[in-house]
Parts: sequence; structure tokens; C-alpha cells
Amino acid sequence: MRKVSILAAALLFAVSMQGAEPTVDEILAKNAEAKGGIDKLRSLQAVRFSGKMNMGGMEAPFSMTKKRPDNMRVEFTIQGLTGAQAFDGKNGWLVMPFMGKTEPEAMSGDMLKDVMEQADFDGPFIDTKKKGHDVALLGTADVEGTRAYKLKLSRDGNDTIVYIDAGSFLDIKAEAKRKVQGQEMESETSYGKYQAFGGLLFPTSIEMKAKGMPGGQSITIEKVELNPELGDDIFTMPAVKATAEAKKP
Repeated sequence: MRKVSILAAALLFAVSMQGAEPTVDEILAKNAEAKGGIDKLRSLQAVRFSGKMNMGGMEAPFSMTKKRPDNMRVEFTIQGLTGAQAFDGKNGWLVMPFMGKTEPEAMSGDMLKDVMEQADFDGPFIDTKKKGHDVALLGTADVEGTRAYKLKLSRDGNDTIVYIDAGSFLDIKAEAKRKVQGQEMESETSYGKYQAFGGLLFPTSIEMKAKGMPGGQSITIEKVELNPELGDDIFTMPAVKATAEAKKP
């Protein structure tokens, strides 16, 4: 009878373990593995995404270039005018000619914090604790019919909820609260149509909008270049041209 009891207990334990949810660390490890593996992700030194951005029915060519450790440059062209925003590891800047701003301007405050976050080459799920993120598993949720793990990322007073597909372990949605010009804004970002480029998986469809609001913008990635040759100067803020008034003696 004792042997039967031990066997029954072992079977019950095995069944219970099969139904147990993974820990945060296990989810993050599987997330990296699903994208191509942690070693391959760490070996990537630079990447360029190219495609198109759609904003309110207006389509614009788009590119995002990133280089380790945390350099980033985004460009998009509207009606022949090209806007850019970049981060060189310390400073952020932008040029928005279609808003009448033809000279580069330095970023500060909430805008600078936001671009610093975007420039994180590996994203928050690699070296999470080292980067100062607290991560908590808030159970599971249904995301448009897909069962997903709900993770809460907290850092410097900012919270982001990330939903990871419980089957594929790929990110499928993120919800964030950020301050924009002093006002708190909630946003939603959806990721889909993952494709392999050089053995790494990237989402090729990204949709962003204010939470609970229609519209927003979408990005379609058409090309991904791994380890392109990049100079650091493309991330550095160009010198502001002297105006005619400043040149006068």
C-alpha cells in the first residue's frame, strides 16, 4: 500500500507540474529563444528596418536604424520633406521640417526619456534587472482570442504592460503610460506578422494608437538589414547653421 501511495503522489505531482505556469525568468528566456536565441541576439551589433508608415491615410517611407549600445535614428518622408529623430547614447535631437522646424533641435524632459527607452538595442527583456526594470507576472489574459502572459515592467515611475503569446512566446501587445508635454497619455502597440531575417524573428506589422481611441498609425516593415556598416555620425546632432542675422557684423 505504501508503494502505491508513493506512486500516486508522484503522478499527482507530475500532473500538477504540467499545468503550472512558467516563472517570469522562464517566460523571458523563452521569449529570447523564440526570437532566435540569446546568443544570436547578443551577437547582433546593428540593424536597419525599412518600410512604410501610415498615419491617417497618409503613407510615408520609414526607416529605423539602431546600433549598439544605444544609438538610434528614425526617418520618415512626407510630401518630399524628411523628418528625423535620433539618440547618440547621451543626447536626443529631432528635425521636423513639415512642422516648420528645419534646423535640428535638442530633446529634453519626457521626450528625451522616451527616445532613450526606444534606443535600448536589446529591449527591456534582456538584462532586465541590470537595466533597473522590475518585472511582475500578472497572470494571463485574452488578447483578441490569443492566450497571453501579462507582464508588468516598472522603471523610474513608468509602467508598461506587455502581453506575450503563451504558445509562441513572442510579444503581441504592449500598453504604456507616459507623460507627453506634462500630460499623462496611455498608448497601445500591437505586434504581428513575425518573419525571419538572418535567423532572427522580427514583427513586420506594428500598430500604435492612444488607448481606447480610433485611428493611430501603423508601420509595415518590408526589409531588415542585419549588421549594416554604420558610422556614429548619423546619430550625432548636426551643427545648427548660422542665420543671416548672426552673420552680420
